[in-house]
Amino acid sequence: MKRVAVGSKNPAKVHAVQDILIAENIEVISIKAESYVSSQPFTDEETREGAINRSKEALQLSDADFGMGLEGGVYKQGERLYLCNWGALITKNKEIYVAGGLRLPLPNAIANKLYDGLELSEALRHVKPEVAKTNGAVGYLTGNYISRKAMFADVVKACYGQYIGRKSNVH
Repeated sequence: MKRVAVGSKNPAKVHAVQDILIAENIEVISIKAESYVSSQPFTDEETREGAINRSKEALQLSDADFGMGLEGGVYKQGERLYLCNWGALITKNKEIYVAGGLRLPLPNAIANKLYDGLELSEALRHVKPEVAKTNGAVGYLTGNYISRKAMFADVVKACYGQYIGRKSNVH
């Protein structure tokens, strides 16, 4: 049985990987891995880098067949700040598959708190205290129509799909 090491102890991230890869008969293990980026990534590039770093460290710290890193962040486009998320899958052969996910505009009240130096979870607690215990920012922004787990599941599918697609398209 293949094993994937998820570079996080965050239940939403771990469960997103489990839900997608259970059908592939892949064992999922959770590894505390660092992102080596800001605790609040503030660009698309930094968020992507955090996902890659988590996938690399998860693989290094385990005996898994591949590592999976997931990272949430924000980025500025025009005058708006947006929620973003990235995923990365790395193989033992150092092949890296990345994918970006959902993008949603943040309300100015939350964006301003981020510019003041708060992390997104802290900024949300100032606006709506119970948010951190539910579906986080994505739940807040979508009326709980999209969960954190579902948000990350899409990038897991995209990363794993690229990996499977590459393997099946080797000439």
